[in-house]
Amino acid sequence: MKYRIEKDSMGEIKVANSKYWGAQTQRSLENFVIGQDTMPEPLIKAIVAIKIAAAQANLNLKKIDQRKAKAIIQSGQAILTGKLSDQFPLKIWQTGSGTQTNMNVNEVIANYANKLLRQNFIHPNDHVNMSQSSNDVFPSAIHMALTEIIIKKIIPSTAKLIKGFVKLETRFKTVIKIGRTHLQDATPILLSQEISGWRSSLENCKLQLLNSLDSLYELPLGGTAVGTGLNAPKEFDQKAIKFLGQIYQLPFKVMSNKFNGLAFKERVVSVHSQLKTLATTLFKIANDVRFLGSGPRAGIGELILPANEPGSSIMPGKVNPTQSEAMMMVCAQVFGNDVTVSFAASQGNYELNTFMPVIAYDTLWSAQLLSDAMQSFNEKCVSNIEVNHDRIKHNLEHSLMLVTALSPKIGYTKAAEIAKYAHKYNTTLKKAALTLGYVSEADFDNLVDAKKMI
Repeated sequence: MKYRIEKDSMGEIKVANSKYWGAQTQRSLENFVIGQDTMPEPLIKAIVAIKIAAAQANLNLKKIDQRKAKAIIQSGQAILTGKLSDQFPLKIWQTGSGTQTNMNVNEVIANYANKLLRQNFIHPNDHVNMSQSSNDVFPSAIHMALTEIIIKKIIPSTAKLIKGFVKLETRFKTVIKIGRTHLQDATPILLSQEISGWRSSLENCKLQLLNSLDSLYELPLGGTAVGTGLNAPKEFDQKAIKFLGQIYQLPFKVMSNKFNGLAFKERVVSVHSQLKTLATTLFKIANDVRFLGSGPRAGIGELILPANEPGSSIMPGKVNPTQSEAMMMVCAQVFGNDVTVSFAASQGNYELNTFMPVIAYDTLWSAQLLSDAMQSFNEKCVSNIEVNHDRIKHNLEHSLMLVTALSPKIGYTKAAEIAKYAHKYNTTLKKAALTLGYVSEADFDNLVDAKKMI
């Protein structure tokens, strides 16, 4: 492999000729050989977008000449279109400000721009990083990347799953089944009513997520090192963020207090808490689905789940609720990520949070996992759920809780006695009621009707 010598304020270091990064990226690559987790692509693209917007703003404010600005913009746009994707190798586990990743982007943009210009004309710090600091770039990029993935992936995936449940409600609107509370039989319910609860919870989660995005639209860009805006010209923040809004087609705006934006991460914590809320709903739904489909003969077995793959390497014919299990594992990971994000947001001292890379990684990871899991759950499970009508009818007709319909006529105590008698002697509610003499056959038939109990 052939190398070139790159220089920074600490001296010289060898960098492979095939790489566009420079000395600071190479130092980070060698100093932080920790794990396999690299900076997420959406975050890298957000930082690149900031560099493009900054160059446009600096040009507008006459801080940089047109040739340099144009080269920076062209280089950044090349990255946004998919070129140079292998030039961002740095790990999550680096400096807590994300400085090395900011410099990774600066160096790649600068060196590629110099290639376009065919001369060393662009400096990563002086030109690509002009009017910026890692300390305001990185938190701005977190807001941008998280907002984008929620709007473009989470919300559409949630909407599709909601639509999937709406279709099930329509298909099963006449199916009466036994309800369950505390894992015990309860009064009857329409299957469509049960599913409507799942759907409604997802609708609430979707609304709460959308509402939480307002705080992320504010970007601390322009705060530079500590929030004061040192070395950033007046109006840089407004102009750069206006350009970012055009790139993302989102209503980004200048953060009202940049000191808050650099030092605190409560906005991201709040949004991730909504992702966690979505995960709690999805866990509950997936768990309900797998239990209702348990069996097929020794479980509840009221739902027939799609058989997507063999379920056992030793038991022939076994099929497992794999989509539910995958969803629940994703939710478990999101619960863990929420703890990490919450703790990381409490860290750092004075003017800067210094756990930003892990905050960025876990929030984007949670969003990506939930989006993918919802899409898979909808396509591979929900859309192909069927009903075991015989099992539902059997469970309904043999439920002791139908006796609840007798309470208004004979009272709670006598109704409970009928249920206990039927259970003890393994007989029907009707026979128990007639044996105890608490109700006539005509009254029983009139009152104990599942269709009237929903």
